[in-house]
Amino acid sequence: MRYAVFNQSERGSFQVWRGVLAGASASLVGIGLARFAYTPLLPAIIGAHWFPASTAAYLGAANLGGYLAGALAAGVLARHARAATVLRAMMVLATVAFIACAFPVSFFWFFVWRFLSGISGGALMVLAAPTIIAHVAPARRGFASGAIFTGIGLGIAASGTIVPLLLRQGLTETWLGLAVVSLLLTVVAWNGWPSQDAPVPAPVTAHTHAKAPSPPALRALFVEYALNAVGLVPHMIFLVDFVARGLGKGVDAGAQYWVLYGLGAIAGPLLAGHLADRAGFGPALRVAYLLQLIAVAIPAVTSNASLLMVSSVLVGAFTPGIVPLVLGRVNELLAHHPAAQKGAWRSATTGFAVLQALAAYGMSFLFSSSGGDYRLLFGIGAGALAVALTVDLFAALRSK
Repeated sequence: MRYAVFNQSERGSFQVWRGVLAGASASLVGIGLARFAYTPLLPAIIGAHWFPASTAAYLGAANLGGYLAGALAAGVLARHARAATVLRAMMVLATVAFIACAFPVSFFWFFVWRFLSGISGGALMVLAAPTIIAHVAPARRGFASGAIFTGIGLGIAASGTIVPLLLRQGLTETWLGLAVVSLLLTVVAWNGWPSQDAPVPAPVTAHTHAKAPSPPALRALFVEYALNAVGLVPHMIFLVDFVARGLGKGVDAGAQYWVLYGLGAIAGPLLAGHLADRAGFGPALRVAYLLQLIAVAIPAVTSNASLLMVSSVLVGAFTPGIVPLVLGRVNELLAHHPAAQKGAWRSATTGFAVLQALAAYGMSFLFSSSGGDYRLLFGIGAGALAVALTVDLFAALRSK
């Protein structure tokens, strides 16, 4: 009997980590590749005369718009089909979108497929991690969610390494190569999603979960996460250009900083999740806001190469690393209301997507109208993070 129980436990543990692998594959496909691989592809698309520079930029925006639509639609899709079915369909959609983008039939064709790839990313972001985390023991949810969102970091790193290698074979071949990678990851994830009758660990009643959440605490978290999106935009969009043109160091130097950003993005979710498991999601979030505030402010006040390297690594780490912290905090605040967790995470993701898109367009406008003032953009990002930290501290004081 003892052997049977042990063996059953081992099988359960194995299924959980298959789920974590499926979640990491989903974040890698839907966000890591579908969004971030477009950054190094953009110059090649313009250089190959697929689309002029004036319209190619809108294709990047199409993915962000689709991401928002996917985040909003995820709940509706999940109500009409099993979560595993929706997740599989979204990974297939992302794969098909890569194939479609290998053939520049027209601007409208390309825009539609970039938009659809964004829908897949938004839906995967909303559904994948909560579907898995619900089946992970609470004491290990920080590390597990960090492992899931490592896929985003791997995609960022791949955008600076694998994509340039694929581009040597040609632009069409690069899109098809990304489709092959996406298909392989879809196959890896296919049977990793938990079934509807899979056991769900009961919520613990440790001190971090004991107090019932107040609605203001959850609303404050939504505001903080949206402001965090604003803080990330300057590095996500302008870091390479700031180094290459703003500091006059050239494109190669800018690419090196992007590699550092990608390396940080790989390690960030795991380190953030580990910190949350040790200190709790609330304290871990405050540390994250403070470190990001310092890192984003560095380019606004100095051009020191060593400090800029630290800034690139830290912001890269928290680009995906903030996600498991906020997801864990949502689940922590709603520990006694598990049915509300997915809806709350969808709201948080939607707010993040809206502010990220608005900040991207707004900062692009400010950059143009200010004559290329990079430091203004980093200052705005640091200011947004300072407000996020203030909101979090104020909410924590009110809850005591």
